[in-house]
Amino acid sequence: MFTEAPVSVSVTTTHYYKSEMEVYQLANIKSAKKRIVVAETRAARNKAIRSKVKTACKKVDAAVTAGDKAAAQVVLNAAISEIEKATSKGVYHQNTASRKVSRLSKAVNAMA
Repeated sequence: MFTEAPVSVSVTTTHYYKSEMEVYQLANIKSAKKRIVVAETRAARNKAIRSKVKTACKKVDAAVTAGDKAAAQVVLNAAISEIEKATSKGVYHQNTASRKVSRLSKAVNAMA
């Protein structure tokens, strides 16, 4: 009857359906269902942003460990930018961001 191969479904689509099923099993009220979906969406976004910040911090640490001050300065500026973006989006508190920037800057400035 069908001659074409079935189309594969991406992981994100599968996850979306799974969460929809969970929503309908957990909540009865429409607004509660929406909150569950929105919370999952925001959690995924925050996780991605936090991951970017962690990667940027690891690059700074790697440059400091390697002893390359010029490279460390370049990746420090990129890391500060990522941290500031995360702060402006509400992923990190301002004090947390300041602490991260301070520690990274201190590490780079301590290099000979």
